[in-house]
Amino acid sequence: MKKDRCFDQLDRLVEFNFPPQRVISLVPSQTELLHHLGLANRVVGITKFCVHPNEWFTSKTKVGGTKNFHFDIIDSLHPDLIIGNKEENYLEGINQLVSKYPVWMSDITNWQSALEMIKSIGNLVNENVKADQLIDELKNKFESIKPFSARRVLYFIWKNPWMVAGKDTFIDAMLSRIGLVNCIESERYPELSVEEINGLSPEIILLSSEPFPFQQKNIEELQLILPKAKIMLVDGEMFSWYGSRLLKAADYFPTIGL
Repeated sequence: MKKDRCFDQLDRLVEFNFPPQRVISLVPSQTELLHHLGLANRVVGITKFCVHPNEWFTSKTKVGGTKNFHFDIIDSLHPDLIIGNKEENYLEGINQLVSKYPVWMSDITNWQSALEMIKSIGNLVNENVKADQLIDELKNKFESIKPFSARRVLYFIWKNPWMVAGKDTFIDAMLSRIGLVNCIESERYPELSVEEINGLSPEIILLSSEPFPFQQKNIEELQLILPKAKIMLVDGEMFSWYGSRLLKAADYFPTIGL
């Protein structure tokens, strides 16, 4: 096994054994990508939120949550590569891991950075052919999607307080790719008051299944605020998971009935 080095999506130089044989994934969507790339025997640890694929969720060692690592378990697994994400993981925990292990970090805010992540991870784990095939398939599938008419949308991720997806998020990039116009001009995930929600006058409200598990009662609650808006529950994984889950997302988007 030889030493290799590369830059991650935070422009950090990462030196690691190539090809890595003991990989820990700290991000659910990237865990699923590693499965797609065929790393069943090389991924030794995942988080408790890495629910796909189910056979990994039920069999792989859990190293804590995305923002609460169990460092003793990680140490026991002797990883030669850890894969994380700027938004989904916490800086203090990542810095502690970086002091001991090679940690490659992604930073996904748009379609292009998602494809670059797939290619980079494919190269990292010596599965570049499979990664390139996945990228080609994703491009073809998304190019075949007929965009919805350009209507103004709010995409909710949380309640108490109400929080929505703004610019510089992968969710916003997905909304744009299917033809919808995000009402939010500010970046990241702003909190909104009822008055602000009303003032934005969205034509469509999408209530995500994650991280807050919105339900029918939340549709009814928001319908009182915006009686003219079309409000619906959507699968949050399809809008926010970058990686191989995008294959399913391309099939899902045309079915949501907008």
